[in-house]
Amino acid sequence: MKNIVVLVSGSGTNLQRILDTIESGEIQNAQVTLVIADRECYGLERAKNHNIENVLIPRGKNFSSELGKIISENTDLIVLAGFLSILKPEFCDQWKGKIINIHPALLPKFGGKGMWGMNVHNAVIEAKEIESGATVHFVTSGIDEGDIILQKSFIINEGETPETLAERIHEVEYEIFPKAINKIVNI
Repeated sequence: MKNIVVLVSGSGTNLQRILDTIESGEIQNAQVTLVIADRECYGLERAKNHNIENVLIPRGKNFSSELGKIISENTDLIVLAGFLSILKPEFCDQWKGKIINIHPALLPKFGGKGMWGMNVHNAVIEAKEIESGATVHFVTSGIDEGDIILQKSFIINEGETPETLAERIHEVEYEIFPKAINKIVNI
């Protein structure tokens, strides 16, 4: 059984999807052993509702070092699921190849500092892109620069707004995140 630690910053809908797909068997041979948040959020409640150990580490300059102290060495994968803090390069290097993130765009486009949530969707619409989607990638010390694990795109509808784009991308995230996690933990 592979041990997964999930980092969250918000409502935890991707965390819930991960938990549901582990339960359904879509993600095999894995369990979420710990949920860590960088702020008070509903993601912590979701962990409590599933009797999963959960910890709040307020973000700040010591966040990555505190994180390093509580993540067990027997952790097989760290999943950033709507996690908004930037991890220090030393932490990323320590867990190289074992940290993944989901990004609400088709990397390498619309990645990097400040490119999260509605900022991404606004930028995509303003750039008059013809397609968008989501990307699961490995986390490195460069923001959104790690190797792509899985990506799925769709054509942007005429009259699409950042809000409707966000909804469509969330559906893609629900589809590809469990597939990517299953692929990695069952290599």
